[in-house]
Amino acid sequence: MTEAAGAPACAPPDFSPRAPRLRFPSQACDCHAHILGPASRHPYARDRVYTPPDCLVPDYRAMLSMLGVERAVLVQPSVYGTDNTVMLQALQEAGPAFRGVAVVDWSIDDAEIAALHARGVRGVRVNVVDVREGKGTLPIVRLAELARRVAPFGWHVELLLHVDEFPDLERDLADFPVDVVFGHLGYMRAGSGAATPGFRGLLGLLKAGRAWAKLTGPYRISHTGLPYADVLPLAHALLEAAPRQALWGSDWPHVMLKGPMPNDGDLADLLLDWIPDEGLRQRVLVENPARLYGFPP
Repeated sequence: MTEAAGAPACAPPDFSPRAPRLRFPSQACDCHAHILGPASRHPYARDRVYTPPDCLVPDYRAMLSMLGVERAVLVQPSVYGTDNTVMLQALQEAGPAFRGVAVVDWSIDDAEIAALHARGVRGVRVNVVDVREGKGTLPIVRLAELARRVAPFGWHVELLLHVDEFPDLERDLADFPVDVVFGHLGYMRAGSGAATPGFRGLLGLLKAGRAWAKLTGPYRISHTGLPYADVLPLAHALLEAAPRQALWGSDWPHVMLKGPMPNDGDLADLLLDWIPDEGLRQRVLVENPARLYGFPP
């Protein structure tokens, strides 16, 4: 593992998840998780902002089994840059119940996309937090070109950005060539509320069927600890706006967590308050991810 100045070590997840009170439906999907390591074989990028512990496929599958979740989407973490080796190996190890979201070079060609698609990748992630061209400005030209390149494969573009920093989000992405996925309930900075222009823009994109929102990582945007009560209104606003465009993910192994490490059973049980209706949970946990990631019915 390479050393990186200013890249603090992350606490490991709770490797003894408890069974949640929530009963997940058959074919439920965790739409946001990362596999990391082993660091002894797969070095991290030198310019990373955190240093994670080894969090491997058997650890992750044990967590899914305890929750009762059968499908998953692995998202390329920033600590590997555009080297998707660990994620692709994890997809091969895990089998057809897993899909992937890759991080790629802007210049990726059709042959490279086809090779990734054959291995289970169904989208590309762009960390706008790192590549934006100015506060409140999307690198829209590069994003649109990348989107046009992946569009023939049915892929989406997942953006990691703070929606409250982009008041013109709905206008900027209104004619985007592919669907856009937003993680962490819009990833607003703690204290930003649902009335911010960027969050309203996200709601508009969801209502138009142009975007998806992941109900993930509430601890990234909350002022409080479990059950992250200040995040509940945001979750309800997203679900009310577009129940067909909402997804759920564990964000395992919680690498950007600041504060006590929660048990994944407790995190799963947040859905009892976020989505109290069983029929809506079926849609968010099963039907929506099947549409976006191409799982069989």
